[in-house]
Amino acid sequence: MSKTAVVTGAGSGVGQAVALRLVKDGWNVGLLGRRPEALQKTIQLAGDTGSRMLAIPCDVADAGHVEEAARSIEQKFGTPGVLVAAAGGNIPKRAWEVLGVEDFDAVIAANLNGVFNCVHALLPGMRKHGDGTIVAIVSDAGMQASAKAGAAYVASKFGLRGLCQSINAEERANGIRCTGIFPGDINTPILDKRPVPPSPEARVKMLQPEDIVACVMLAINLPDRAVIEELLVRPR
Repeated sequence: MSKTAVVTGAGSGVGQAVALRLVKDGWNVGLLGRRPEALQKTIQLAGDTGSRMLAIPCDVADAGHVEEAARSIEQKFGTPGVLVAAAGGNIPKRAWEVLGVEDFDAVIAANLNGVFNCVHALLPGMRKHGDGTIVAIVSDAGMQASAKAGAAYVASKFGLRGLCQSINAEERANGIRCTGIFPGDINTPILDKRPVPPSPEARVKMLQPEDIVACVMLAINLPDRAVIEELLVRPR
C-alpha cells in the first residue's frame, strides 16, 4: 500500500489526531480543512518541516477544490493509498421545529457530499494501483436516529453509511476496502454546536479523539485480505 494518506477535517478533533498519528508512523499526509491556521497548527504539533505533511485549505463540499487538492497531494507525495474522511459538522438549530432548508443542505454538503467528493477524486488512483483503504468517521446516529443529533445530521450519516457499503460492494474487486466507524459522543469541538454544549465533566466521560485514532489505525493496518466494514464504538 502507498504510504501517502489524505485526512479531511485535519485541523482539529479526530482528523487532527489521525493526521498526527499517521505522520508519526511514517506516512506522508495531505491535510484538508477549511481553516489554514488550524492546518498549520497540526503541522506544528507534528514537528514537521513540510517534508511529510502538506496543508491544503479546502472545503470538501466543493468538488473542484477537492480535485485540485488531490492533484497537489499526488504531485508531492505520489498516489494516496489511504483516505480518512473525518470532516463534518452540525448546526445548533437542528430540531425539526427550527431546522431550516439552508442549514439542512449545509450539513448534507459537508457530511455526505464532502466524503463523496473525496472518494470520487481518489478512487481512480487507488484502482490503478490495485489497493486502497478508505475510512469514514460516521456516527452512531448513522445506525439509529437521535433527537440529540437532529434530522440533518442523522440523514447525512445514514447516507454516509450507505456510501461506505457501496464502496465495498463495488470496489473490493479492485483491491479497495472501506471501513465506516460509528462512534458515540466524542470530546471534540463539534460539541460546541449543540444547543446546550455538554459540561467539562461530561466531556471527560466521552470517547476521546485518540480512541477513534486506534480504530482508524486498526482498519488501515489490517492485512489486505481483510476489511472491517463497520465498527461501532461507544463510551463504556
